[in-house]
Amino acid sequence: MRNIVIIFMFVFFAGCISNRGTDYYSGKQVEVLKEVQNRSIDSSTIRSIIAPFKPERIITVGGAGADLKGFTSEAIQTAIDAIRVEGGRGTVILLQGEFEVIAPVRLYSNITLKGSGEKTILKKCKGYSSPFAVDADYGELQVTVQDASGFKPGMGVAIFDEDQRYGWDLTTAKITAIKGNTLFIDEFLVRDYRSDKKGTVSNACSVISAVEAENIKIADLVVDGSAGSNDMIDGCRAGGIYLHKVRNAVIENVTVKNFNSDGISWQITEHVTVRKCEVYGCTNSGLHPGTGSPYTVIEGNRSHDNGGYGLFVCWRVRNGIVRDNIFYRNGRNGISTGHKDTDMLFSGNHIYENGSDGISLRGETDLNAPHRSVFRNNIIENNGTREKGYGIGIYSKAEDVVIENNVIRNTGNNKQIAAIYLSANSLPVKVENNEFSGHSAGDIINDQK
Repeated sequence: MRNIVIIFMFVFFAGCISNRGTDYYSGKQVEVLKEVQNRSIDSSTIRSIIAPFKPERIITVGGAGADLKGFTSEAIQTAIDAIRVEGGRGTVILLQGEFEVIAPVRLYSNITLKGSGEKTILKKCKGYSSPFAVDADYGELQVTVQDASGFKPGMGVAIFDEDQRYGWDLTTAKITAIKGNTLFIDEFLVRDYRSDKKGTVSNACSVISAVEAENIKIADLVVDGSAGSNDMIDGCRAGGIYLHKVRNAVIENVTVKNFNSDGISWQITEHVTVRKCEVYGCTNSGLHPGTGSPYTVIEGNRSHDNGGYGLFVCWRVRNGIVRDNIFYRNGRNGISTGHKDTDMLFSGNHIYENGSDGISLRGETDLNAPHRSVFRNNIIENNGTREKGYGIGIYSKAEDVVIENNVIRNTGNNKQIAAIYLSANSLPVKVENNEFSGHSAGDIINDQK
């Protein structure tokens, strides 16, 4: 009974002290408490209380003086994997030189891949492919080909047939072992692929990738996709640099060239920034955000001389900013935006000499249109080099589109025939304070119903 009374009294007085808050303390003690509460917290100190603190690891890769010698993707991956195992936070620095890439260099959370500038080159190896010997079925972890002589363990591959080569129908994987003409892979096949439909295994793959990761950075290097010897691989599943299910990523001061698809592709991502990069000579799009990628920032880049688009804003790219970029001499549009790509700002860009429209708002159903797209302070000129085009072509019922303070002009080839084209499917657009000149069909062509 006596113990119960003591416990009761302790709880009662503790409660009184708690309820009184800072009134219980002296004036000086209150000041000290407030100072402690407002003090910034050193996360590394807190981490060291509950686990040994491990500072960021830095590993250099390359030639003389490198921590890890070698100019291969395997050497780079060994350094990345070491950081991942030892604490998962650090930087891999690539020294000057050309690194042969046989499989995507894969980044993991909290890791930076940093080159030494334009003389650090990651070059995709020579392409090789073989037809299937038998069908490759959904869920399998192996494929039997007619000739496995050009493959080796550790190599990245793409698996497809003629009906299932694009979008998410393509399987990408890495070879884990080879027995005879059977390739064993590390990812399940995502479709049934048929040998009588030109089923193929190709060593086409991304050069750098990050999948299901966060807080990554890629900087200060060159990616060469060796497009001339490699098969095309769809941009939903690969790119010179490819991000999938990634959050908080920065790609900065990187050159991507000659990849047989998209230069930089990021799919199902959040808070991705692509800054001060140059992308050219890729067979499809230079830059390709898509498949649900909100809060992306694309700034200060040059995307040019690509076979398709300078920037292809794909599905559900929302609340992003595209500013101060240059998109020129691309095969189709400088910028294309469409399916649920809403609340996007395009500002301060220079868009010129692209094959069709400078900017295209693709045809979509009412609810799927790129609503609330804003185009401000851009220079759009001399597009339509391959076919007649417009400065801006609007082909969907996008609501609340704003076009203001832009310079849209034709000064040479006469193929950019109008500054703005409003199709029969488009809604009224806010057009204010723009400068139009030189168009053979007039400033605005309005086919709205």
